[in-house]
Amino acid sequence: MSTPKLRILIADDHALVRIGLRASIEMEPDFSVVAEAGNGEQTLAQYRKHLPDVALIDLRMPGMDGIQTTTALCREFPQARVIVISTFKGGDDILRAMQAGAKTYLPKSVQREELIKAIRAIARGESYLPNAVASRLAERLRRPDLTTRELEVLRLVAAGNSNKDIAAALSIEVGTVKLHVGKVLEKLHARDRTEAATMAIQAGLVWLE
Repeated sequence: MSTPKLRILIADDHALVRIGLRASIEMEPDFSVVAEAGNGEQTLAQYRKHLPDVALIDLRMPGMDGIQTTTALCREFPQARVIVISTFKGGDDILRAMQAGAKTYLPKSVQREELIKAIRAIARGESYLPNAVASRLAERLRRPDLTTRELEVLRLVAAGNSNKDIAAALSIEVGTVKLHVGKVLEKLHARDRTEAATMAIQAGLVWLE
């Protein structure tokens, strides 16, 4: 009797990405892509229908994003084995994915060999975290947490807004903005606004379209 194939679900809002992942995955004779989804709602529906061994879920999807989808999926199916995959490599994204219930996090630039290795490990119930991802996660865990307001200010700073613009956007005084910016620079150990913005982008706190 032949060994049952590993059944995989791919969730990504870009059809070309799904096609590429399917082609890479199904080169393995014991792998089978049993379902595809283009958003969070479809992902949940397809998971319920097919109950795959592993689900590959994109971080950025319209409507329910990858984090919300993973959270909902793991709440409904506690034994779900989810791999979040994304073009974003920031520590905050990685941490949020793992907190949502993902078993690992892979960049979309991952080599095929490592993708296959990760899927096999997660399917077996083992831990798997690429060195680069583990390093980013460790950096994030060492970084002091920013308050919600400080994050709002940082995102507006990274978008190129002046203190006056930020004050107007958040309906607060310019002096208050200055205090928040100073606190952000202190917590991030950044020398200036430009360095803080760069760190925010690299950490996944800010996404540039």
